[in-house]
Amino acid sequence: MYKAIVIHKDEAGYRAGLETLDESALPEGDVTVKVDYSCLNYKDGLAITGKGPVVRRFPMVPGIDLAGSVVASEHPDFAVGDAVVLNGWGVGEVHPGGLAQLARLKGDWLIPLPAGITPRQAMAVGTAGYTAMLCVLGLEKAGVTPDQGEIVVTGAAGGVGSVAVAVLAKLGYTVVASTGRAEEADYLKGLGAAEIIDRKTLSEPGKPLARERWAGAVDTVGGHTLANVCASTKYLGTVTACGLAGGADLPATVMPFILRGVTLKGIDSVMAPRAARLEAWTRLGRDLDMAKLEMMVTEIGLEDAIDTAGRLIEGKVRGRTVVNVNP
Repeated sequence: MYKAIVIHKDEAGYRAGLETLDESALPEGDVTVKVDYSCLNYKDGLAITGKGPVVRRFPMVPGIDLAGSVVASEHPDFAVGDAVVLNGWGVGEVHPGGLAQLARLKGDWLIPLPAGITPRQAMAVGTAGYTAMLCVLGLEKAGVTPDQGEIVVTGAAGGVGSVAVAVLAKLGYTVVASTGRAEEADYLKGLGAAEIIDRKTLSEPGKPLARERWAGAVDTVGGHTLANVCASTKYLGTVTACGLAGGADLPATVMPFILRGVTLKGIDSVMAPRAARLEAWTRLGRDLDMAKLEMMVTEIGLEDAIDTAGRLIEGKVRGRTVVNVNP
């Protein structure tokens, strides 16, 4: 028997609750993992609250991330006792996920827990931090260097934003953090932000082209914010886009792209190939200050995940929420 958050959708409505399940409830897969920690990402908040069409099969155990140890394996790359991490692959959406004490998965979705990173730290990173690292790699591969100017991070007090600020600052970039939570200014400066700007400066409808300011950007918001970031990015700058907390639309023009050569690079973490995942996790082990990571973390138990998911969607959760599934 094991405990899990389970989402149902039926004639009684959409609801999530903590349940005790029999091991026979586990899905098909060639690796069974005893979960040590999971976490809450924005997508998990949407799934648990029903605020977005994330879950596509019911009943469903949410949780797009997990870290734990293998307890049974038919996969050639993993043996009993191996420490593993999972991010994405539709887990928590179409395949039961990590907000549970036990998970059965496809071994091809797993990567070994990187050396020097504990399961708790891995979930403090989670999909949010792994996505942030993919954004940083996107900027680097586009040739954006610290000497070229400021990098703006939108939604900076959230999970992706917090890790992006910390990593970029450690790499020597001048980071400007955009947030709607003025009370988080000291927190963001502690992560390495050189300046804090109010999200209203980017979230209102703006001009097709604005004054050039950003050498690059990590955008977690979308909507008018992303459009304005593109409009104020310098010639040949790069904007990495990975979120839609402010909307899925893009009310922009082609002007930044055809007059300034701005690159808008989409970042997908769900189906990223294994090589990209390993590169991102290797870099996280090197370029993320674990003391700063701990500054971002709030730890909760599995029984608290549902209430916390609601507050996350309301923008009331700072940084990263780690879920200890075995308190």
